[in-house]
Amino acid sequence: MAWPYCRGGETTMLKHMIGAALALGVSAGAAWADWAPSGPIKLWIGFGAGGETDTLGRLIGKEMSDATGWTVVVENKPGGGGIAMFTQLATVPADGQTIGMGVSMPVLVNLTVRADQVPFTLDSFDYLASVASAQLAIVARKDAPFDDLAGLLDHAASSDGALVGFDAKPQELLLNVLNKDGGALRPVSMKSSAELVQNLLGGHLDAAFNAGTHIPYLDSGELKMIASANAGRHSYAPDTPTVREQGYDIYVDPVFYIAAPAGLGDDVQSVLSDALLAAMNADTVRDAIQNALHTEPSGDGPEATRAMMDDGMKNVATLFGK
Repeated sequence: MAWPYCRGGETTMLKHMIGAALALGVSAGAAWADWAPSGPIKLWIGFGAGGETDTLGRLIGKEMSDATGWTVVVENKPGGGGIAMFTQLATVPADGQTIGMGVSMPVLVNLTVRADQVPFTLDSFDYLASVASAQLAIVARKDAPFDDLAGLLDHAASSDGALVGFDAKPQELLLNVLNKDGGALRPVSMKSSAELVQNLLGGHLDAAFNAGTHIPYLDSGELKMIASANAGRHSYAPDTPTVREQGYDIYVDPVFYIAAPAGLGDDVQSVLSDALLAAMNADTVRDAIQNALHTEPSGDGPEATRAMMDDGMKNVATLFGK
């Protein structure tokens, strides 16, 4: 369903959308230009049903549909950490009728380590919005004899090494960077944040990466956070410095983002971006992001989202020693 063309309905809807745009601090005049979709908008999700990307994408699609009157159809296209979806997205017409939601790190890693096998580049897309960043911490037991990365490295050097748990390849690569000058951190692969916390509390690990399961244990005093592995500090731990702030110019920043095939007109990109940002500001989406990722919506539009991907490429190249 496109914009209602009945004059009264159009005026009411425009007022509603302009109000949402202004609440986000965007330009109402630029946001609601002359473009409207000619039919249903397809929102492709680069992962299977039931995960965080799927849940957030469906909520965003619903809020976008409710606010604009457009029909937004959400479809799952899993495979390769979003690579399958983005491969297909790069080939469809740049008419604003098809957009896709994925996570930055799998895309950036593939473009870094096997660019010749990936049938798209960053320039294959126009970027619409960043949804939020998954906050990744490095944590230890409360009684661990260190409180920061320097202390962890010293502890590892003065013993037989320190076992540090991880559940994704970029985390292991970050540990390799920390070990670059002869560190003795010993990566231990596990399957999930929950398994990492269990082994940390059980004394089987000296430290571990974690993406949220650890937070109740920070509150209870059983665990402490020694670093944010993201580019910025965490909202729930604003006093804990990042890995970068502790002397290592590296981070792991999985960002949920939405893109379209390259070639959108400026008016199309602007309308889609502002509609998405308005949807992310809805209470249901904000609550879901807070519950799933323990953070707020990013609020980043096209330019900031593209810059995030460009900076991420440089960072991933450093992770892989390129």
